Amino acid sequence: MNCFNIFNSKTKKKSKSSPELREQQQTQSSKQATRLVKSTGSISSPRSIPELYREKGHNLKKFSFSELRIATNNFNRMLKIGEGGFGSVYKGSIKPVSGEGDPLVVAIKKLNRNSLQGHKEWLAEVQFLGVVDHPNLVKLLGYCSADGERGIQRLLVYEYMPNKSLEAHLFGRALPPIPWITRLKILLSAAEGLTYLHEGLEIQVIFRDFKSSNVLLDENFNAKLSDFGLAREGPQGDRSHVSTMPVGTYGYAAPEYVETGHLKSNSDLWSFGVVLYEILTGRRAIDRNLPQSEQKLIEWVKQYPADSKRFRMIMDPRLNNQYPLDTARKVAKLADSCLKKNPEERPPMSRIVEILQDAIRESGNGNISEITSVAPSPLPEPSTRRAVTLNIGDMRFFLLAEVASGITRDVKVNFYLLFYSL
Repeated sequence: MNCFNIFNSKTKKKSKSSPELREQQQTQSSKQATRLVKSTGSISSPRSIPELYREKGHNLKKFSFSELRIATNNFNRMLKIGEGGFGSVYKGSIKPVSGEGDPLVVAIKKLNRNSLQGHKEWLAEVQFLGVVDHPNLVKLLGYCSADGERGIQRLLVYEYMPNKSLEAHLFGRALPPIPWITRLKILLSAAEGLTYLHEGLEIQVIFRDFKSSNVLLDENFNAKLSDFGLAREGPQGDRSHVSTMPVGTYGYAAPEYVETGHLKSNSDLWSFGVVLYEILTGRRAIDRNLPQSEQKLIEWVKQYPADSKRFRMIMDPRLNNQYPLDTARKVAKLADSCLKKNPEERPPMSRIVEILQDAIRESGNGNISEITSVAPSPLPEPSTRRAVTLNIGDMRFFLLAEVASGITRDVKVNFYLLFYSL
């Protein structure tokens, strides 16, 4: 799903030449607003992300272009693991930053010359990830900024996330379905990452592009937020919002932001609500392959309220009914609260974390830490899958009779998906 930019600028900006990152930083005017500093209990003027980066940015390694070209075997297509508005992402291998030990597997993002995002977004992500430190945000190890015969090269080097993205598991049929408890765990860790952005820093940060493809999964299926090129500092002092040109991803962006350009932290809440419903239904926010009445997820689920008897019909058939219905209803109600038209009625991220923690306990794990190793079961071997099909052969007429008993199209679709996945 592509990023959108509602207003197209007619003027083209010249590319910046910037061999050293710190020479590129733009100074920002001091904020007049004040912010409570939790660690000291005193009031101080909040510093901007570039100002904070100047203090902490030395922790990032600066790579040469040749190092990263070698790490990716000259950006071999076979090592490409993703592609987006910024450019292409490659799996690579580099020497440890300490210089000792085994090679380190990393993800290397390379800015394409014709990408939707450019130098400004690249610099914003370097500065932002050079400042933050949280287990639910992807870790930036270093960057490359080089100008040479081949033109301007901009690259970012991240920790490698072996389980790809939430999007890949929800909608990619090559991967096994995610169990219910793991879905809740992913939601919780993503919510904790957003809570840190909204409430845990000296200055509030608005993600602005929260979506399932930007939720990456580590070896234990802990979620880490990624792709911060569009992140913005939140409003300060008496300001209620930040005014900015609407950008983001169609289907996830809050309607008030798209319509007015007024950006608040609760704009991220709308996006989180969309992903909550993606987790519940196994459907994309926008899917042009479905009938027109079902293409927009948020409009479609309104036909099946959380308290109604029909609610079960929206649940992802790949869950095979292995979830507590009451807890699923609670998650749907949480999604509805995030999708309130009035942004002031949406709950803060810290409250969402509490509700998801309760949902996990209700799903059979009293101790949240116990689910760290829960992962999707691997797909059965082909021979096993054939055996399962044979075993249910005698039941086919019974199941078809149940489906044919005058029920709605949605149930039929869910049945077919379940039946043919066996």
